[in-house]
Amino acid sequence: MDVQTGFFYLFSAMLLFAAFRVITARNPVYAALYLVLAFFQAAAVWILLRAEFLAITLVLVYVGAVMVLFLFVVMMLDVNMDGVRQNFWKHFPLAATVGAVIALQMAAVLMGGFRVGEEPRAVVAAGAPQFSNTAELGRLLYTEYLYPLEIAAVILLVAIIAAIALTLRTRKDSRQMDPSDQVRVKARDRVRVVRMAPTLAAPPPEPEIPPPPADTKS
Repeated sequence: MDVQTGFFYLFSAMLLFAAFRVITARNPVYAALYLVLAFFQAAAVWILLRAEFLAITLVLVYVGAVMVLFLFVVMMLDVNMDGVRQNFWKHFPLAATVGAVIALQMAAVLMGGFRVGEEPRAVVAAGAPQFSNTAELGRLLYTEYLYPLEIAAVILLVAIIAAIALTLRTRKDSRQMDPSDQVRVKARDRVRVVRMAPTLAAPPPEPEIPPPPADTKS
């Protein structure tokens, strides 16, 4: 077993451990952090498979954006996961059985793709030019798939504008100011100086009114 195969088994074992801890950790923050670890291990496996663009995309998009947002939401809302996880071990045998069947099916289909260290070394030894997945992906996107890429970009832009339009509404309980009025404001329009005497005489004390006499009956 060479070094590359050893790293593959190491990253795969850590990926399986992190994925198992995602569904077994009682604290949602710990579960999110284990999911971040699982994403990093999956990115490392993709780098070993020479899919560096997918690895960088996984780290930037999921770890850098989605998981950070998820952590902020979890810490701000203080979600109580005890009620959600109380029936976890009740359904664990069925879930484990289904997961094992899916894993065996994927292994049977992709068994030939697990040999990651033979063909690339043969290509390099033969003196062939270096191959870049990122360059080939960019060439395909901006040549053969240029119109689908532009259509997807327009759809995403329309979705962003629609989300802003749906959430942007005038609320009666919030104060709003026009930025142009703030720019044109002057000090004399906001502050009024009032002249006051430095000292004021104290008002005279009010005379005390005696209480009325109590009624006495003989």
